[in-house]
Amino acid sequence: MMRNIKTVLLGGLLLSSPLSHADFFDDFNNNSVEGWQTFTGDGDAKLKFLPMDGFARMQVDATKDQHNIYWTIIKRDVSKSLDMEKLKSPDYELRVEARVRPSASPRRVNFMINTQRTTDFHEHLREYDLGLKPDWQVISMTTRNFDAVPGDQVNVQLSVTDWGLGEHYLDVDYYRAEVVKVKNAKPDVGEPLVYHPPIPALDTFKQHVKVKHDATINSAFPLVNFNNWKSDDARVLTVSAGQYPLLRWDLQNYSGKKAKGAGVLELTTQSVQKGGDYIGALGEDFGIEFDKVRVFEILGGDTNWQQNSVTFASFTQGKDLQSTINGQMIFDTDVAQAGGKTLVTIPRPVMQRIIDGTTHGLLLQPLGALEVSFYDSEHGDGSQAPKLHFSTRAD
Repeated sequence: MMRNIKTVLLGGLLLSSPLSHADFFDDFNNNSVEGWQTFTGDGDAKLKFLPMDGFARMQVDATKDQHNIYWTIIKRDVSKSLDMEKLKSPDYELRVEARVRPSASPRRVNFMINTQRTTDFHEHLREYDLGLKPDWQVISMTTRNFDAVPGDQVNVQLSVTDWGLGEHYLDVDYYRAEVVKVKNAKPDVGEPLVYHPPIPALDTFKQHVKVKHDATINSAFPLVNFNNWKSDDARVLTVSAGQYPLLRWDLQNYSGKKAKGAGVLELTTQSVQKGGDYIGALGEDFGIEFDKVRVFEILGGDTNWQQNSVTFASFTQGKDLQSTINGQMIFDTDVAQAGGKTLVTIPRPVMQRIIDGTTHGLLLQPLGALEVSFYDSEHGDGSQAPKLHFSTRAD
């Protein structure tokens, strides 16, 4: 879900806050965003944090971005508003909460909390899938073993990353940060998702479902069906510039069931061709994002495409390809070498949408000048076909 959030700006910036009460709360009702700082990185997105009528807006302009690799952050030091003596005690943690509204859905946002001494910037970072409706909703996160003592600056952040090219916004009705006693802390709201969670052993899942339809579409030849694509004598799905594999499962047997935790997409690599000094050209922080495969949810287009007939034109139905998918990828993944397994976490909310049929499958795109082939469902005995591994609450 999901890239490395850079540490270049996530450490401490010495800010001052005029607040002196026990907890921090900003409802933006004074037509001001004073005290908040904005940052952007990686690609070419711009961010403005604007006071509106009773709320504030993160206005993201990614119209000049090329690769949909960017992050935008609002950040504030709230330490002067907190009881830091309590916060240093293991009996207390910091809870942040915000009421937000996205311009498009589904999309993810994330909270992060750190101090000027933080070295692990993922420890107190959680992502939130905002669901299918761009409505107001509350999200919250409570830290675990947060290391903060009197004299530290406590930075609270809210981030929009990789939402797609074009213009987007996230409205913020209020932002709260409070020191809470662990034993009395309320459950967090909005299903906090661990950033880059470890992938469990596949045999811990109850369901292992092979893809029903898989094919490759090519934007340069929009009327051609490429289901018989091969690498030597192997039937494969190739991810490259302008060529995108589609994956669709038949999960009617699980209709009405609820996903239990995240799922895993399994792909078996047939070959990988990659190279290029991205770091030398783009810098380390940006350059390391390339030579990966991006996994997207399919939300539109022809939702009942058939592998033996689908083409780029028939799938997109005359629309832009990006309008058929969630503009924010599920995950950017490194690819296993030939013969290896590429395993991709499918977060629980996305897995639920796949089970419900709201998400109509997955689309793969290259991130960088690479070419990767995975075995398709019609190769050999089908044992190396793309698979979804997941469990449901009824299992």
